[in-house]
Amino acid sequence: MAKANPQEKPILHPRNLHHGSYDLEALAKSFPGLAEHILTNSFGNQTIDFSDPNAVKALNKALLIHFYQVDFWDIPEGFLIPPIPGRADYIHYLADLLASKNQGKVPKGTKVQALDIGTGANLIYPLIGSSVYSWSFVAAEIEEPALKNAQEILAQNPTLNKKINLRKQENESRIFKGIIQHDEYFDLTLCNPPFHSSAQEARQGSQRKAKNLNLKSNELNFGGQSHELWCKGGELEFVGQLIQESAHFKNQCFWFTSLISKEANLKPLTNRLRQVAVSEYEIIEMAQGNKKSRFLAWTYLNSKQQENWSKFRWK
Repeated sequence: MAKANPQEKPILHPRNLHHGSYDLEALAKSFPGLAEHILTNSFGNQTIDFSDPNAVKALNKALLIHFYQVDFWDIPEGFLIPPIPGRADYIHYLADLLASKNQGKVPKGTKVQALDIGTGANLIYPLIGSSVYSWSFVAAEIEEPALKNAQEILAQNPTLNKKINLRKQENESRIFKGIIQHDEYFDLTLCNPPFHSSAQEARQGSQRKAKNLNLKSNELNFGGQSHELWCKGGELEFVGQLIQESAHFKNQCFWFTSLISKEANLKPLTNRLRQVAVSEYEIIEMAQGNKKSRFLAWTYLNSKQQENWSKFRWK
């Protein structure tokens, strides 16, 4: 049943557009606001101060404009500033997951429907996925300020606005319920779950990162609101609920997936998958430099159902 990927992946996905060093001069031409943040390090190479959230935000704007045809992108102070290369990797490995059930060919176009759970103020996964593969997205979010900012991003990007539908989760105790409608079908779901179990644990994590980056303040350099960083029970309980709720929509989605930051959570979560009797699950390993990450994917569809899904939705 389980298909773990044991191979080491020291670099980004082959289709990821962010291999090698950033061409900061080219990026600054796409977004001139980046220029004021470009520095020369002791080796004579151009870089930015990655501990400065304004510099990282400017880099993100440049990357999204330069590579993904995003006309406008911004987030309010205090919200998570996502690392674009790593976020793009998740999208590309999801594409491979679909291709594995489609004779090796990545399904593209607006007929492919994806659901992003907890899209956040940055809306990053729908922006990348709709740009690279032209997928359609439902982007679900519980926080009103985050949803408002995501709406502003879409308002300023009319071509992407047609592919992305924002949806508010009204019930804090629900994830899929109230978002997936009875007549909807999704080819995949994705999620970057909150991994801390309390506000205190989140603060401690922020302080450790600030210390490692030699910041003067104890603020996490990439920000983060409460629902982005922590929930009761942390990542384990959140993804556990994701699994439990997924069973209610087993015939409406091909692949359910979620990032898993803590490797120790894989065993109890795969046990939960067995309890809800999934047909198949996979652990997909990813890496960016020395940082390793992974996501868990599962489906309730049997082989015949998978074949029919591919035939009628992706051909």
